[in-house]
Amino acid sequence: MNDTQTTLNKAIALILQYLESNWHPETKVINSQTADVLKEKLDLTLPDEGVALEELIPVVESYLEYSVKTGSTQFFNLLFSGSSIPGILAEMVTSATNTTMHTYDVAPVATLMEIELIKNLNNLVGFNQGEGLMVTGGSNANLIGMLCGRHQVLPEAKLKGLGNHQLVAFVSDQAHYSYGKAANLMGIGIENLVKVKSDVEGKMIPEALETAIQESLSEEKTPFFVGATAGTTVLGAFDPLPPIAEITRKYDLWFHVDGAWGAPVLFSQKHKHLLAGSQLADSFTWDAHKLMGVPLICSAILVKEQGILQKACSGGGTDYLFHDDENTSYNLGQISLQCGRKVDALKLCLCWKYYGNKGYQQQVDNLFEIASYATEYIHNCDNLELITQPTFLNICFRYLPKENQLNSTAIDQLNLEIRKKLIYSGETFVNQARCQGKIIIRLILANSELQKADLERFFDNLLNAGKMCEATEV
Repeated sequence: MNDTQTTLNKAIALILQYLESNWHPETKVINSQTADVLKEKLDLTLPDEGVALEELIPVVESYLEYSVKTGSTQFFNLLFSGSSIPGILAEMVTSATNTTMHTYDVAPVATLMEIELIKNLNNLVGFNQGEGLMVTGGSNANLIGMLCGRHQVLPEAKLKGLGNHQLVAFVSDQAHYSYGKAANLMGIGIENLVKVKSDVEGKMIPEALETAIQESLSEEKTPFFVGATAGTTVLGAFDPLPPIAEITRKYDLWFHVDGAWGAPVLFSQKHKHLLAGSQLADSFTWDAHKLMGVPLICSAILVKEQGILQKACSGGGTDYLFHDDENTSYNLGQISLQCGRKVDALKLCLCWKYYGNKGYQQQVDNLFEIASYATEYIHNCDNLELITQPTFLNICFRYLPKENQLNSTAIDQLNLEIRKKLIYSGETFVNQARCQGKIIIRLILANSELQKADLERFFDNLLNAGKMCEATEV
């Protein structure tokens, strides 16, 4: 046991050192290496004979040394950022207890926690009599939302398959790519996922949706599902939910909202209008590991009406796993596509207790202020061009030379080189995307610790990289 304590203490010391470096402004976001070089520096061998516990510490050290510091205030690459001490604490406890979520018997505390968390998330969305489940990511939640829609229109498909029915689902052309995977997994076919045109701000156009539904009906297909998005991946757009809901009611379609990124605006009195009409949906995706800062993975599928999750997702296990006793109604495995399922409830519970509703409201409001500051900075900088006026925390822009004599292809290449230079330098980690036919820089503001000074440092790094890349081009 002494060896165990000594090794764990060393590991915890390394983790604390890593977290402290995350918070230090001068620390590089990444020690960038090519895959071929990094393979030579890491010990990836798996021996025939086991090693002493303490000999694992160098593996931990190298893992931390070369991992991206996603908690850094210069990490803007994805729809998550920052570090959560309550969440890290919870992950340690859940790993130590090592349970699974299929029955109340084996996970009594976690089960009751998850049920209460789902109730609170549902209340924020407006599903006052709803149900739900924590799942392995927003992609999984979107899949289950689509599966519920299929069960509503074609319940016999669970036992007999689709038969001759050609089901059609509708999402915007800005929706997450997971819908395509869901269409594949459910057997409806990716070509029967219709991508509805969006406007210049990236919002689904309701009139285009209705036209697409009518076209599928004229082709004797079966429309069954509409997936709106609250916070699209590139532009951060929020689809207009009330008019979309009206269309789904008119044609009796399942209405799902992918709020993986944008759902936490519901904490904010100032910004929850972006999700006006959320209560009109039938199901809803919520990723707490994004804007709420909970460690990955922490996602939920929320459903307005109770009962359909079990009908759509259940199957088997009653002979050895799900026993008929006083706790039967608490066996969450009956409404899940999974059997073994990690406990994600504790980290969300501890984070929510730590920050509270008001704390999350303040975080959301502060990030909107930071987004306004970033937008104004771009407007006032001769070398930067804003692609669209942001409505959320996605700031899409690109670098332009002052004496711009480059063609569009050269400008695209210049922005790719700037992004690459920033990553290789380790100063800043930001992503690029293709938007409106252009390669752009996609700045994501997800870290609740961000200050204006962090944005100023980001833009200084980017502009310096732009000047160097320009000089190289010449």
